[in-house]
Amino acid sequence: MRRISILGSTGSIGVSTLNLIEETLTPGEDYELEALCAGRNAALLAEQALKFRPRLAVLSDASQWADFSERMKGSGIEIACGPEAVEAAAARPVDWVMAAIVGIAGLRPVWAAAGTGATVALANKESLVCCGRSLILRAEAAGGRILPVDSEHNAIFQVFEEAERARIRRLILTASGGPFRGRQREDLAHVTREQALKHPNWSMGAKITIDSASLANKGLELIEAAYLFDMPSAQIDVLIHPQSVVHSLVEYSDGSTLAQMGPPDMRVPISYCLGWPQRHSWSAPPLDLCALSTLTFERPDTEAFPMLRLAREALEAGGLMPVVYNAANEVMVQAFLEGRIAFLDIPATVEAAMMRAQSLSMAFGNDLRHDVTHIERVDAETRAQLAASGEAARRAAGTQGQAFSQA
Repeated sequence: MRRISILGSTGSIGVSTLNLIEETLTPGEDYELEALCAGRNAALLAEQALKFRPRLAVLSDASQWADFSERMKGSGIEIACGPEAVEAAAARPVDWVMAAIVGIAGLRPVWAAAGTGATVALANKESLVCCGRSLILRAEAAGGRILPVDSEHNAIFQVFEEAERARIRRLILTASGGPFRGRQREDLAHVTREQALKHPNWSMGAKITIDSASLANKGLELIEAAYLFDMPSAQIDVLIHPQSVVHSLVEYSDGSTLAQMGPPDMRVPISYCLGWPQRHSWSAPPLDLCALSTLTFERPDTEAFPMLRLAREALEAGGLMPVVYNAANEVMVQAFLEGRIAFLDIPATVEAAMMRAQSLSMAFGNDLRHDVTHIERVDAETRAQLAASGEAARRAAGTQGQAFSQA
């Protein structure tokens, strides 16, 4: 019997998690549901709560509270509203947590969950990018651990032999290349929101799909991999793999390279985390290698897609520079989705934000990763500077063009 909470239950990861729980576990025998938390989808959260009967259901967005509370009237389920209520729900003692809140909004709930001693299945990459190893150490100190849900890190986790750590040469993350794979930089100047949202392999939310198109998603994953597996940047590579079948690889010094393969379906890594340290049987789609015929790999074009290069530079700069990278990317992706900027403005502005942070030394210092409040301050400062600078900063970023130099 495990007590389970799901943070971000109405997103694609949360919905898939509940579907797998329904298929593979028996309520009252295998699990009890402690909490379901969502952002603003009151209708779906109410539907989930009435079906799965958690002790608590929390909606973060106060503007949807009247609708949600009306839907939950007479259910007997405890309900709450607001970001603080989500954080309090995450801090409830449970055995297993799915942390799938998108963006920096997931930082405090993930930090709270890591302190409970639970096994935290982490689908919120931003919290690990911002907190670094301190998030993992917090979970371990409480008697729990962090399990990676991202398909790439989950793949590495499955073939990473801890006892052979000294003989690991490198980790190899794979990337689909997104909808603009093979295009030159000049071809990306006028791509549209609709084009960027047409991912060739994966069905994901809007933000992560744009990140995939710019390779920012792979940049965030590179930073994540360094923290999750305690590996230096020099031992982490990225390869474009359009078929999205080999999810990542670990290369050992004896010449062996171990890979985890599977269909491009997020339910596979979710299921692995849900069953760990065992595996759950479910109606998983089989991998038909004959039908695939060919698997191809190529090096990423960091000139056309500089977000990957910038992520590595943020990681190597240290301090809280990954926070700046993440915050600037979130702001610019939202602006692109709203039609206020061009696609190439995303990396240009992120680079300018990192250069500004370096010049102000606002992202450096000792022990900053252990202070969530400081992380939030750097995040807020980055967003405020972008809002204040507006179009002038974006024009300046486009003319600078030089590489961000390591601090």
